[in-house]
Amino acid sequence: MQVLLHRSADKYLNRLQPADRDRFDAAFDDLEKEPPEGDIRPYEGNPGVLRLKVGSYRALFKFVDDHILVTHIEPRGQAYTKKTKTKRG
Repeated sequence: MQVLLHRSADKYLNRLQPADRDRFDAAFDDLEKEPPEGDIRPYEGNPGVLRLKVGSYRALFKFVDDHILVTHIEPRGQAYTKKTKTKRG
């Protein structure tokens, strides 16, 4: 499977320090393996969304057809608080 980055995830990844980007590159290579490797767990509250732990960062992703789509990359605290809020209306 090939890892694809959503525009916002790619933008965030490009702002990281080179050492952190290298860690994500290695993590994404492991994610492409069959079966995917890494610290992967379901993202509670969002069926079909998984999270990949890379140091103090989290990458949220889902399987789409024959690709892995990374939708968000954020620091640990923000990844869990921001994405669990729901809109009411």
